[in-house]
Amino acid sequence: MPPPALVREAMKRAATFFRREVSFAGGYAWEWPTDVSNAFGEDHEGVTLIMMQPPGTPSVGQANLSAWRATQDPLYLQAAREAAQALLWCQLSSGGWDSDFEFDPRKARRYHFRRDVLAGDTDPAGRRAKSSLDDGKTESALGFLLELAHDPASQEDAPLREALRFGFEGLLAAQAPNGGWPQRFAGPPDPAAPVGPARLPVEWPRVWPSMTYDENYTLNDNNLLEVMRLLLKAHALGQDPDCLPAARKLGDFLLLARLPEPQPGWAQQYNRNMEPVWARKFEPPALSSIESYGALLALADLWAATGEEKYLAPVKPTLAWLRRSRLPDGSWARFYELGTNRPLYCKQDTYELTHEDTHLPTHYGFKIEGDLSAKLDDLEARLAAGRETWQAKELGPVTPAQWAKRARDKRSKVREALTTLDGKGRWIDPKSGRLSARLFVQNMAVLTLYVEAGAKGGEIFTKMVLDAEAKLAREEKTRQDKEAKTGTPAKP
Repeated sequence: MPPPALVREAMKRAATFFRREVSFAGGYAWEWPTDVSNAFGEDHEGVTLIMMQPPGTPSVGQANLSAWRATQDPLYLQAAREAAQALLWCQLSSGGWDSDFEFDPRKARRYHFRRDVLAGDTDPAGRRAKSSLDDGKTESALGFLLELAHDPASQEDAPLREALRFGFEGLLAAQAPNGGWPQRFAGPPDPAAPVGPARLPVEWPRVWPSMTYDENYTLNDNNLLEVMRLLLKAHALGQDPDCLPAARKLGDFLLLARLPEPQPGWAQQYNRNMEPVWARKFEPPALSSIESYGALLALADLWAATGEEKYLAPVKPTLAWLRRSRLPDGSWARFYELGTNRPLYCKQDTYELTHEDTHLPTHYGFKIEGDLSAKLDDLEARLAAGRETWQAKELGPVTPAQWAKRARDKRSKVREALTTLDGKGRWIDPKSGRLSARLFVQNMAVLTLYVEAGAKGGEIFTKMVLDAEAKLAREEKTRQDKEAKTGTPAKP
């Protein structure tokens, strides 16, 4: 068990380096060369680039905010506030954020911002104003700002609260009459859009039709799961009285969007008539295993928050469909063909649809990584244990013994984070050789949790640390005694 003082020192060294050497105007990209001469995101690069898509600015900001709560060290609070300021500067006039932002004014002028609206410049006039829910962009930004605004240290931060209010107003206004959201939004939806259950299209094009898709109701990459969790968190914190009704409306959308038997799951995206449709050339109209699992999680979270049993109605039939859709090799396809339930893939280079899982494009997960079976079993067991048990698990440890166990369970990851941090306070990705926001967020989360668990674990945790130090001392003495007897240096 590493001493908490050692962990705190490592955290501060890493956060100091990231804030001082890596940040641009408080924001963060995804990766940097070790000399920080450039910055890289998903599709762009440049020294003035920051990312909203995780693990960019909101994720790094949240990591610092969590460290502040665990340690009360003002360095972390300042870094979190600077990340928030970067987000406020590039908040769009629709209330949310795009994937990334360039502080280079020649590039930034392509966007229409909230700050433009505040200045009276309300007409986008061809500038980009659409907020994105894809890959958790707007959700992560609003989630971080929500957490920061409700921290006692930020109670008097009026600009932060105003930006947060503006963001939630934009998000809630974009909810469709049926309760869904598009992938991107720039204002209210069509109030005349029909409200009805999902249905199978009579026929659908087997070749990608090369059309825009960001107006479709979209579950891709579990964006609506992230929206659900954001709304429920905002409700719990008293952010907006409309958040819980919006969450219920989203739950009703998910009930509508589930396709009928014998394929009672969800597609990635639906058109206005609630038919599964194409998105990108490798995302066909189909049942999606991972998005169906995400929809079940969203409904379960809503049930836990409200106690309304209707949101659990899809669980048993959808779990049964997922289990009988398991492939002979034990894995799952991402996509299953409408009607036949055969696994559906795309061929490398041509992107022609195929039922064969050979020669697949490598940039996209056509097969599910990890053990989906274990996730399905865990979801079923947690639901069977009841609502109070679900809520208790979401709350996390309560007693000193539970906190001490949490710290003990993380000790191997803590050691790894400590040993891979170099003398300058850098975590360098061994594959790319670059500084990595993903590694910073991941390792800071582990170290922060350990420090928090140690503080709340009390005497139980202290005894664990002392016992670990005593064990190391005994092992060192044994090594020294062996060396003295043999005259040969023993391995430490």
